[in-house]
Amino acid sequence: MKTQYKSDYIILIVVLLLVTIGLVFVYSASMYNAQVTYNNRYFFLSKQAVGALVGVVALVFCWKIPLERVKKLWVVSVVLSAVLLVLVFVPGIGIENYGANRWIGFGSFSLQPSELAKFSYVLFCAVFMSRRDMKKFGNCLVVIAVGVAFCALIIAEPNMSITMCMAMIMMVMLFVGGARWKHLFLMLFPIVLAVPLLILLEPYRMLRLLAFLDPWASPKGEGYQLIQSLYALGGGGWFGRGLFNSIQKYRFLPFSESDFVFAIIGEETGLVGCLIVFSLYALLVIRGVRIAVNCNNRFCCFLSCGITSVIAVQSLLNFAVVTGSIPPTGLPLPFISYGGTSLVVFMAAVGLLLNISKNISSTNIGGFLWII
Repeated sequence: MKTQYKSDYIILIVVLLLVTIGLVFVYSASMYNAQVTYNNRYFFLSKQAVGALVGVVALVFCWKIPLERVKKLWVVSVVLSAVLLVLVFVPGIGIENYGANRWIGFGSFSLQPSELAKFSYVLFCAVFMSRRDMKKFGNCLVVIAVGVAFCALIIAEPNMSITMCMAMIMMVMLFVGGARWKHLFLMLFPIVLAVPLLILLEPYRMLRLLAFLDPWASPKGEGYQLIQSLYALGGGGWFGRGLFNSIQKYRFLPFSESDFVFAIIGEETGLVGCLIVFSLYALLVIRGVRIAVNCNNRFCCFLSCGITSVIAVQSLLNFAVVTGSIPPTGLPLPFISYGGTSLVVFMAAVGLLLNISKNISSTNIGGFLWII
């Protein structure tokens, strides 16, 4: 009989804390805009709360489902994600917003397929790499082919931020899968070349790059959002202006409840609040790595690595954008930013992480990682 150990409840507590923080700051960041636009200050909060409830159900379901059943869905999930990514371009199904086709909708229901695609790709990689010798270049090409296909569909929306996130996840999965260093460098080279090419192909991306280099050169244009984000973070000081006391949320900072919610957290809770949030993500990633290095089979190891890498990569990119460390781009902060698809999918992925942790004995865990 297979021995069952306790799940990693620290991960569960951290995720529920992040979701709660998200509900508080989605409300704080959106209440004025929601009142003016929809005559309902709870408009965004109520939708996020529904996403959180569905997310809890998804988390519990993925926590309890046998992993062997999850493993069998690897092909179906990739095909389904690819179909959904194509549907965003179909008139009547795809939803265009701010010049991009990133959502599909049926009545009042909407879905962002790129959020699902990241984890479908991770599942595909986990199953494929657990059955193949990844030191063979041919096997690496299969992983790359699926990843590039997803990236091509996502960049066509256009959505460069998720595309870059996918590319980074692809490299992480190949690394943990055991690809040779020379193969990794060979594959990294075209990715590095593709970045400036993608920027040059779209004028707005070049404008964003110039705004990153000197946002005050276009304070009312491309540099506006970054400047307002920096004003929010700088205005927070050490301890912030106080909960619900943000100034930038009064339509100064665009997308304050979604991609730039971390700036509102910084304004209302200061550097201390930002460090607490950052520490929660760091703890979540460390616990995810802890699970991965102590798994008793390759599939679980790769799956937990992939889930953890998605959380780590997307969180770091969001922090970097909001603080002006990289050119501005739209990317939600996992568990916190407004967006039902992102919230539900990330919570479901954490459910799988908890599921995997049930098979790990505390006696197998090294001292430092176990203490953390």
